[in-house]
Amino acid sequence: MYRFLLTPRWLGAAALAVVAAVIMVMLGNWQLHRYEERSAINDRIDAADSVQAVPLTSVLAAPTAAGKAGSSPGKGLAWTKVTVSGRYDTTHEIQARGRTVDSDVGFEIITPLVLPDGTAVLVDRGWVPAPPGGAGAAPAVPAAPSGDVTVVGQVHLSESRPTAIEHRDGRLDTRRVSVAHLAGQMPYPVYGAYVLLSEQTPANDPAFTRIPIDHEDSWQNGGYAVQWWLFAGMALIAFGWQARKETQVRSGTASGSGPAGAPVKPPRVKLKDRVAEADRRREAARLDSLRAPVDRVEEADRKREAARQSAGGDPT
Repeated sequence: MYRFLLTPRWLGAAALAVVAAVIMVMLGNWQLHRYEERSAINDRIDAADSVQAVPLTSVLAAPTAAGKAGSSPGKGLAWTKVTVSGRYDTTHEIQARGRTVDSDVGFEIITPLVLPDGTAVLVDRGWVPAPPGGAGAAPAVPAAPSGDVTVVGQVHLSESRPTAIEHRDGRLDTRRVSVAHLAGQMPYPVYGAYVLLSEQTPANDPAFTRIPIDHEDSWQNGGYAVQWWLFAGMALIAFGWQARKETQVRSGTASGSGPAGAPVKPPRVKLKDRVAEADRRREAARLDSLRAPVDRVEEADRKREAARQSAGGDPT
């Protein structure tokens, strides 16, 4: 009954269904990996206020060349809580414009913190609102503390799509915080990620607003993973359903009836067969039209013969 599955057509369909299912399972597994990766990031964000900070140098690779950034850490280290000590270099301070906090537009102020070994890490000290003159005017920025400073914060990866760096209001001005891009403006080696400040000794100026951290949308990836796995199952189920349907049709054709006694659909007639049948019908109609006068004459002769016989004589 299932021998038709060994035909090239059905073997090709089976191979296509299996390949499609495998690809969909792989896509689902990739989405699961993204879900786990994003969930781990969210866990680090949530635990930042309760876990113990680790030294910055134990998380990020030390930079080696002046004016260049060290290697960027992977996403697995994003938002790790770290601590580092050094002195702020306000002569190379950076303002990132067009930053929004609670629907208000302002600036993030990023100041290099120079470590005792001569390397530096960029520290985002917080957000300040735009002045009354608008976002194009110079913001009022509290001065960084002088002397030794200890910073506690979370590792922030460079932002994508770096923009041009300008000198404005006595600071470097940019729209996107790209450490590799900004490191070229610094006279010392710079670590490959910056730190989002949460605590500082001495305390950070209260004029700064702490930068909120958005959580990753991990559940979206989890939903996509389930969808791909369902699609994989549907591909195999669809093939099985088609095979089952073909079996029922073949079984019904052999017995004269379909499944559960249902009549079998008549076989599909090819176009050339329909044309030939129409030609046969037209030819038969033509011959009938030619035969009709002869039939009428013969019928008239039969009637005269019958009348003569009934009269007992020859009408001629």
